[in-house]
Amino acid sequence: MLSFPFHHILFLDIETVPQYPDYSGLPEGWRGLWDNKTNSLLKYHEGENKESLYPRAGIYAEFGKIVCISCGVIMGNDTQRKIILKSFAGDDERLLLQQFADMINKWSAGETRYLCAHNGKEFDFPYLCRRMIINGLPIPSILNIAGKKPWEVNHYDTLELWKFGDYKSFTSLALLAHTLGIPTPKDDIDGSKVWKVYWEEKNLPRIVTYCQKDVVTVAQILLRMSGEPLIPESQIEIKS
Repeated sequence: MLSFPFHHILFLDIETVPQYPDYSGLPEGWRGLWDNKTNSLLKYHEGENKESLYPRAGIYAEFGKIVCISCGVIMGNDTQRKIILKSFAGDDERLLLQQFADMINKWSAGETRYLCAHNGKEFDFPYLCRRMIINGLPIPSILNIAGKKPWEVNHYDTLELWKFGDYKSFTSLALLAHTLGIPTPKDDIDGSKVWKVYWEEKNLPRIVTYCQKDVVTVAQILLRMSGEPLIPESQIEIKS
C-alpha cells in the first residue's frame, strides 16, 4: 500500500466556465482568437462547429474563468477522522482567487504541506496559476513550480498515482471512484454541464456542492489507495 502525510495535504478541485455565456457574446477580438483555437479542435469533434464548441472554452485558461475552488483537509485519527471542507465561489474571479491564495499561504507557512487533486498536475494546478497571473495576483509558493526541482514540488495527483507509470490511458474521477467502491461524485451534474448551470440556470450553489463532492472523492481515493478506511458522510463538515 502507498503512504501519505494525510494531515498535511490540502485536497482541492476547481470548476471553470467560459468567460461569456455563448459564442454570440464574444467580443470581436476574442471571437477571432476562439475561431483560430477551434480550427485545431474541429478535427477531433466531427459534426461540431466553432459555436457549438464554445461551451468547452471553460477548460482553457485563456478563454475561461474559475467560479469555484473547493478545498478539504483530513483531521483526527482512526474512527475520529473527519474531512473539513471550505469553498471559495462567486462571479468575481479575482476576489475568490485572492481569498484562496490568502488561505493557502497561511495554511502552508512554516511547514511542509502538500496539494492533491485528480488530474491536478495537468489541469487544476496550472489553471490556477494562469488565472492568477491574468488577474494580476502573485502565485502562492506551494502552487508555483517555476525553478523547483521535481522533488521540491509538493503536488499529489490521484490520476498520476493510479497510472503507476502507465501513460497510455486516462481514468476519470468517476471511473476510479466506482472501481474502488467509493460513491460517485457525479450523481447530479458532471463537468460538461457546469457551464450551463452557471450561465443558464444561474445556480452557483449547485456547482459548489458538486465541487465539494469531487474534493471528498479525491480524499477518499487517496485513503483507499493507502489501505485506510473511508471517512463516513456523517464525518464530513462544511465551513462557511
